[in-house]
Amino acid sequence: MYAIVEIKGKQYKVREHETLYVPFVKTAQTDDTLTFDRVLLFANGDDISVGAPTVKGAQITAKVLGHVKADKVLVFKKKRRKRYRVKRGHRQQYTQIQIEALSLGGAKKKKAAPEAPPEAGGEATET
Repeated sequence: MYAIVEIKGKQYKVREHETLYVPFVKTAQTDDTLTFDRVLLFANGDDISVGAPTVKGAQITAKVLGHVKADKVLVFKKKRRKRYRVKRGHRQQYTQIQIEALSLGGAKKKKAAPEAPPEAGGEATET
């Protein structure tokens, strides 16, 4: 069973108990649970559901393991014979998550309580 999910504008193929790095999520703390509902494709064996644009009722539940930084990327600028050199570095931030569950049913909404019939002692209408 796997799914293709969109997380912060990027698409990932996920399976249960898989660990992956996604773009930094500011609001998430370590050991928080995140729910993603932008599921583009859901496959369970031979049964494949393709969304238009998303699969209705599908959810991905993930646990935040922590925040990490990627390797440093060096940016070096130089203009020859002008005594101009600039060296800068950049480290992209990522959030490490572990997929806990893939569900096609999703959270079911509660049905509204049925309306009570009007009481007999209320307003009378004559015809």
